[in-house]
Amino acid sequence: MKVLKPKFWDKKISLLAITLFPLSLIIWLLILIKKKITTKLDFKIPVICVGNIYLGGTGKTPLALALAKEIKLMGKNPAIIKKFYKSHQDEHNLIEKNFNNLILETNRSIGINKAIEQGFDTVILDDGLQEYKIKKNFSIVCFNENQLIGNGFIFPAGPLREGLNALKNVDLIVINGKENKNFQKKILKINPNLSFFYSEYKLRNYEQFKNKKLLAIAGIGNPSNFFDLLEEKGLVVAKKLIYPDHYEFSKNELLEFIEIGKKNNYEVVFTEKDYFRIKKYNLNQLKFLRVELIVPRMEEIKEKILNIYD
Repeated sequence: MKVLKPKFWDKKISLLAITLFPLSLIIWLLILIKKKITTKLDFKIPVICVGNIYLGGTGKTPLALALAKEIKLMGKNPAIIKKFYKSHQDEHNLIEKNFNNLILETNRSIGINKAIEQGFDTVILDDGLQEYKIKKNFSIVCFNENQLIGNGFIFPAGPLREGLNALKNVDLIVINGKENKNFQKKILKINPNLSFFYSEYKLRNYEQFKNKKLLAIAGIGNPSNFFDLLEEKGLVVAKKLIYPDHYEFSKNELLEFIEIGKKNNYEVVFTEKDYFRIKKYNLNQLKFLRVELIVPRMEEIKEKILNIYD
C-alpha cells in the first residue's frame, strides 16, 4: 500500500519524530554494519551515481538524463542504469522518451555488466547511492531547496535514507532551487571538498494554461514543489489533489477528475511523470505540464567528471 509522505518529516521537531527516534537509531546502526561488511565491486568502466539521502522528490532522474546527454556530447557512450520496480514504470517511460540507452535490472550490478557487454563506456546510476557494493567513480547527491534534509532524522523519524556522514564520500551536491549558504556551511563541515551547484525547473508549455483555473494533481515524492512551480509562473491553481508517489490512477478516478473540471470550469493538469501512467486511457481532457531541468553551470560539472576518464 502506498502512503503519503508524513508532514512531520519536514518540521524541525515533533513528538512523533522523537517517539520514532529509537527505531531510526536501529536503522542507522544496521546501515553502519552493512557498509562495514559489504565488499565493493569494481567495474571496467566509470560509474557515475546520481543519488540522494532524502527519500524521493529531489530531481535525480532529470539530472541523470541531463548528464547522460552532456556526456554523450563529450564523445562518450553512456547508459543509464535504473533498478527495475514494477510500480516505477512512469519513470522508466520518462527516461526512454528522452534518452535511448536505458538498462533496467532488478540488480544494478547485473545492469552495469550488461552495459559493458553492450559496448557502453560509462554508466550513470539513476539512484543507487545506497547500493554500497558498487564502487562509484563519481557521486552526485541531489537536494531540493524546499525540503533539504527535513527534520534531519533518519527514517522513520525523518525523511533521510542515511545520515549526513554519507556525504563524506560524495563529489558534489546539486540543489534544485536558490542558493543557501547556511546549508552549504553545514554540509562543508562534513566534507570540506564538496562543490555546490544549483538547478532549476523550467515549465515549457505553461503558456497554454494562462488565464485558466487549474485542477492540479500530483502523485510524486514532493507534490508541493510542483504546485509552487505553477504558482511561480502566475498560473491559477484553484484546487490541488495529492496522491502517493507512483500512484496508479484508475480510469474511474480520472473520469471523476474530468467531471470536476467540467462542473467548475477547471483545466485538469498532471505532472509529466504522472501523465506517463495515465496516457494509456487516451483521455484528451487530461493535460500535463512539461518540465525541463536547467543546470546553469553544467560545463563545470562536466570538467569535474572528465577527471574519471584519466
